[in-house]
Amino acid sequence: MKSMLLLLILLRVVSGRRTQLLKGLPATSTVEENSAAGVSVYTFNVTVSPLSSDGVAILPAIVNSNPLTEAFDIESKGDLEYRVVTTGNPVLDYETMPKSFDLQIFVEDTAGRTDLSILTVQVTDQNERPVFRGNMAFQTVMIYVLEGTPRGRIYQVDAADPENAKLKYSLLPAPVPFLVSESGAIFSTKEFDYEKDPRCYFLNITVTDPDGLNLTKTVNINIININDERPYFTTKQRIYRIPEEQSPGTVVANITAKDPDDEDSPSRLFYSIQSSDRYFSINPSTGVLQVTGRINRDALPLQLHPNISVIVRVEDSPSGGHASEMEITIIIDDINDNPPECNPSTFRKEANENTTTGTFLLDLRNYCKDIDVDPSNNQFHFTGLSGFGSNNFALESTVSGRLVMTEGIDLENPANLGVEVYSFTVRVQDIARPNYSNIIYIYIRIKPVNEFSPVFSNLSYEFNVPEITKVGSSIGRVDASDKDWPPSVITYSIVAGGGTRDYTNIFWISPTKGDVKILARLDYETAQKHILTVQASDQEKTATASVTVNVLEVNDEEPVCSPNFYSFQIPVSLAVGTNINGFRIECHDRDSDPRSFRYFINEGNVNNHFTFSPSAGSNTSRLILASRFNYESGLDTNWIYRLRVYITDDNLLSARDKATHLIKTGTVTLSIRVIPNPTTVVPTTPGFTVVTKRENLYSESAWYVPFVITLGSLLLLGLLGYLGFLLVTWVRTCCPPAGKVDGAHRINAPEKNKHKKEVVVTMTKLNTVFDGEARDPVTGKMYEFNTRSGARRWKKSCEPLQPAPAAQVTSSATEDGAQGTDGADAPRKKEPSEKRKEPMAETKPAAKPWAGRSETPEQDGLRLQKPKEESEDRGLASPAPQGRY
Repeated sequence: MKSMLLLLILLRVVSGRRTQLLKGLPATSTVEENSAAGVSVYTFNVTVSPLSSDGVAILPAIVNSNPLTEAFDIESKGDLEYRVVTTGNPVLDYETMPKSFDLQIFVEDTAGRTDLSILTVQVTDQNERPVFRGNMAFQTVMIYVLEGTPRGRIYQVDAADPENAKLKYSLLPAPVPFLVSESGAIFSTKEFDYEKDPRCYFLNITVTDPDGLNLTKTVNINIININDERPYFTTKQRIYRIPEEQSPGTVVANITAKDPDDEDSPSRLFYSIQSSDRYFSINPSTGVLQVTGRINRDALPLQLHPNISVIVRVEDSPSGGHASEMEITIIIDDINDNPPECNPSTFRKEANENTTTGTFLLDLRNYCKDIDVDPSNNQFHFTGLSGFGSNNFALESTVSGRLVMTEGIDLENPANLGVEVYSFTVRVQDIARPNYSNIIYIYIRIKPVNEFSPVFSNLSYEFNVPEITKVGSSIGRVDASDKDWPPSVITYSIVAGGGTRDYTNIFWISPTKGDVKILARLDYETAQKHILTVQASDQEKTATASVTVNVLEVNDEEPVCSPNFYSFQIPVSLAVGTNINGFRIECHDRDSDPRSFRYFINEGNVNNHFTFSPSAGSNTSRLILASRFNYESGLDTNWIYRLRVYITDDNLLSARDKATHLIKTGTVTLSIRVIPNPTTVVPTTPGFTVVTKRENLYSESAWYVPFVITLGSLLLLGLLGYLGFLLVTWVRTCCPPAGKVDGAHRINAPEKNKHKKEVVVTMTKLNTVFDGEARDPVTGKMYEFNTRSGARRWKKSCEPLQPAPAAQVTSSATEDGAQGTDGADAPRKKEPSEKRKEPMAETKPAAKPWAGRSETPEQDGLRLQKPKEESEDRGLASPAPQGRY
């Protein structure tokens, strides 16, 4: 839209009356960069004609600028005084924008007078503050420094000055362990300790340009704590006393420690016992030392050394941290606490489930003793037989400690179902007071015995299977189980039956699931029933069951007729109702009744001349002529009939059953030739002619067939044309015309084949002009050539290209008696010969100097005058000149 307005204004300026209306223009003014919107750039007046009573028709406007910009606009100050101001969009920038703008200002008064003038605005540079770049330009930078980090550079401040002046960096506050370099790198001046030094510093980084303009940003430096201090124990006590025989879990001491690295939060320390101690353990998190094993003061080594030393270790990390150790002494006080001890205290025995009552299992006294020194304290007895299944066992006496079985165990009994291990305890106790005792743990595992044979859920199984069932289909399942516990793994197999004449076994049973599947196609007509013997085994005992597979008949056989193809001839005058040539077909179907056949002609029965009798209900039928032939009137035109007869086995089915039952169809093909009578007069011809018409009908999906045929034909024609071209080229090469035989060939020909010829060459100019140049593709050197004769020579350095004057050569041959021709035409006639012979110079480098080339008369003359140049020509390997003229 703006461009259209500018075009209209320019047209009005050109076509209108231009008058000096803009007072003070053209002019040049300046404005500082980064000026805000509304800054006045220049003021001018508009002078109107006295005839313009209403003043200005089109207010002064900036119609164009060079370069284009929207940074300026015109505002009215009143009384035809106007000023050019900045718009602030875009903000003027001395460093990135043009430094001068030419503004075209247009005005028109009511009298139709116009004026167009230019105001040149020059942008002046203004010193700007430096700016930070990177993250500091947008946010406060957070710097994290690990305590213990060596002194050195920790951050690089990046700032830039719009005028590309050199900047200086400073840091506040001054008394901080940091300094900033002239390049803006922040350095730490000490190695920080998180536990002693402040943990956060705020640095004000100021960047200043040479004129003193500056900008300040804050950098936040945080000291990160690391694990660099050893924990220390706060528990002062080192000796503890406890009586013996304390129960596990009894607290002996509460060990505490502290880590200087965790002053602001609870210490996370890990406690452990370094010495190999079987009596005590320490909680790794809380440091609570407690009893974990039985402490017997009267047993070695406590019998001789009642003091136990424990080394407690505290760490501030489970691996690789700092640690401290402390030794604690625990004194065990003696009491009368020696119970009888059994070694081992746990017994595991096995017994068969059919073990008889009274069977001896275990003598406990052989494994138990009391270590008390006083004989009155080392007597013990066995009591308290208890636990799961203890009612099946007993101790002969409390003194002997003999364990016997009191009741047989049957795992199949519902009361014991699923139980294989009986666990119970026996208490061994001092006779003397305070009657200390120990517990003996006894585990008796009852070994199951395979007592029962597998039993099938049925004595026999019967499966009814249609004969068209797919191979691999499951036809049924057998199932067997036994009463043994735990349940036995039963596997199934076919041990007898299921074979046929063609297959050893046409059935397969899943060994684990009992699914019976067929491996071959069933045939009702071959075998109506299969009896299998299936065996179930639990690896020791077996059981068998009978499986009967009844094959159900399905109409899956097609009618088969004889003959299924027949060809014969009949006279045209054959009477209607005649059994044609006595022909009949006889059909049979392995799974259908003979009365189920139905006959009909599906194809080729033009005008319905043929039929079968009977058409249904029999397995034999005759071919009958149903109507006479009528060739005289033109009703019949076919002399050969190819009939396709369908025989179906659905004659005995109702219309409703036909929709649901499987129907099979057999086919018979008949070829019938009609023979005209000798007296028959054919209107068209005295005899008859059999015309066989073959058509290739392609379906729509076979669109590619004609395409492929057409393409193959075109390729074949092209190949034949190319072979013909090669043949003509070879003939012309081997048998050239008599007048164009190469001179080298005439020299090498046998003496008896030479014909005497006299060639007269008249040279009108001895110098060949080389008016073209090209680069040899083999050597890469530049050579010159004559565009008319093809003569070539290597190009000499600094030699200019020669112009091409006309040269004439006349020649005559006494053999032809022809007159001399224009020398300019001779080279053109020999160009094909040159192109054919020049490649010989590449493939036969050892040939005679002139054997591989066809020279023009001009070149022959040159060879007589300048053999040096010809030797240079022979060195070229290019087959033909190519280059610029």
